[in-house]
Amino acid sequence: MQLTPRSALLLLLAAFPLILATWWPLLTWLTLVYILFCLSLFFLDWQQAQPISTFEIARHHDNRLSLGADNIITLTIRNRQNRPVPFRIRDEPPDPFHTTARILSGTLQRRGRWRGTYTVRPLRRGDYAFGNLNLRWTGPLGLITRQDVVPAAGPVQVFPNLLDVRRYDLLLRKNRLPEIGLRHARLLGQGTEFERLREYTPDDEYRRINWKATARRRRPITTEYQTERSQNIIAVLDTGRMMQSPVAEMAKLDYAINAVLLLGYVAGGMGDKVGLMTFADQVDTYLAPRQGRRQFYHMLERLYAVEAQPVEPDYRTGLGYLGRKQRKRALIILFTDLAGGAGMESLVSNITFLARRSLPLVVTISDPDIHAVAAGRPEDSLTVYRQVAANRLLDDRRVVLEYLERQGVLTLDVPANSLSLAVIQRYLELKGQHRL
Repeated sequence: MQLTPRSALLLLLAAFPLILATWWPLLTWLTLVYILFCLSLFFLDWQQAQPISTFEIARHHDNRLSLGADNIITLTIRNRQNRPVPFRIRDEPPDPFHTTARILSGTLQRRGRWRGTYTVRPLRRGDYAFGNLNLRWTGPLGLITRQDVVPAAGPVQVFPNLLDVRRYDLLLRKNRLPEIGLRHARLLGQGTEFERLREYTPDDEYRRINWKATARRRRPITTEYQTERSQNIIAVLDTGRMMQSPVAEMAKLDYAINAVLLLGYVAGGMGDKVGLMTFADQVDTYLAPRQGRRQFYHMLERLYAVEAQPVEPDYRTGLGYLGRKQRKRALIILFTDLAGGAGMESLVSNITFLARRSLPLVVTISDPDIHAVAAGRPEDSLTVYRQVAANRLLDDRRVVLEYLERQGVLTLDVPANSLSLAVIQRYLELKGQHRL
């Protein structure tokens, strides 16, 4: 039980008669009576506030929270009392989560229901646990505040970003993908697989006219095609030590995992076969390309358990294994970090070998902090040294990327917060250009 400012004011009023009791002793007894009266009011207010059992309190959220996304946590309170109740409620989310506001307040209406939300942003995958809920509510006289704990502790898992997958699915159904920067999700008229017949329009190519259908219907009919399905897409994740380096408090590997998950969902939805491989100094996971939502959920479970290793990536082992397992042509999207040295020589030699049969795309995450240091104005010898080092890193990175491009290997170097959409857009572009 806690006293409110109103209670403190009532007790302070007793100070005046106590001071005057120096000259009029009778006021001492009157002051004691007044204090007892105040204490009686406090007890009455505490009793009328009623226990926490008069409330129904619950927390609601997805069973699987999404990594690096703002997940909505909903708190609900139902009031069984016959009066309005001012309150404050505090949740206990896992400490590693970034939260907007874990303390919410409001007024419960008579026999009413209240609903409040806040968001949490997990920065690492894994198993976590929410704590209890703590409620404070005020009595009808506004003199005391009761507090109690609602047992609400429970486990929660943080998976790769499923919220982006749901958002993509929703926008796809509403034909609003340009809102997130994706220009085309389904490319009609540019492929070789039959889609449908429709009436000819002046913008159609003559070679698209279906002369048999035109003769039957006695008006020009065009054949419309769609991009090919059942093509092989393999996402390859480097889980070496450089992928542990953070960008905006989240590891590069986790950004890559989010991108792979969204890629798997989009490519699977377009009818392609999607596979997954993770490696560091040895191959840890391999899923052969398959179609369907079942493959997506297999990928989700595998990606949930992926962890970076404190070792250098062995491109010869990883990409050599992939070359032996994947004999058919495929779009191979390698998520890695360019650290320079002998490792880059191994990457270049092995990825160019895969380019003879497949179409490789090397995806790297640029660090905005390094770009900021390289572009900054040096103020002392230390910042000059940092700027020189940053420019050297960027130059080495640029040399490797340009060399890969000359060897027929596609590259994509984008900031972490743009990675998922950039990868999806490049996949759609390559598919529309019939390069898979």
